[in-house]
Amino acid sequence: MDSIDKIVTCVKQAAILTGLEAPSSEAIRNIIGLSLDVAMIRLFPSLSLQGRDAMVSAYRQQYIDLNQQQTPFYSGIREWLFSLREQGYLLAVATGKGRGGLDRMLQEYNVKNLFSATYCADETISKPHPLMINKILEDLNMQSHQALMVGDSSYDLEMANNANVDCVGVTYGVHSHQTLSLFNPIALLDDLPKQLGQYI
Repeated sequence: MDSIDKIVTCVKQAAILTGLEAPSSEAIRNIIGLSLDVAMIRLFPSLSLQGRDAMVSAYRQQYIDLNQQQTPFYSGIREWLFSLREQGYLLAVATGKGRGGLDRMLQEYNVKNLFSATYCADETISKPHPLMINKILEDLNMQSHQALMVGDSSYDLEMANNANVDCVGVTYGVHSHQTLSLFNPIALLDDLPKQLGQYI
């Protein structure tokens, strides 16, 4: 889903409202995929725990209640996911979002039934730790060699590496082709629905 612009805008606005200097857009893009707590530590390393909690709270208020930007699926993705499901593939989500945020998105876009397992950072450990993938594999009674992680951030691919799962990088999301290539993906794709078929 294309949430980059909304995340960047909400972090900047939350920083301003809590009296902090807003990070650059590039710095914010580089934390997308991490859990919110870890992301705020990266962006504001000198903040106290109380200050980080205030920033997290301000960000959530911006993202959930105040900012009306949409976070649509990238072109063709929603239909492609339904096609994969119909073909018998088991789909899962491992996300830096919290459970509340993920459930809102699944309900809003009517895709909850697509996924056989979902894990969030507030239930496990932030990427790039492999726990979310390991939990998914356990729930679905699968081995690591039977799975494929598709992600647009270095944290996604590093998590896959840490779980000994093959990964594919999507180049039109958070991180660049050059950055994603550092994590040994089996492919880097510019059009996921059209290109992934040769790797699954």
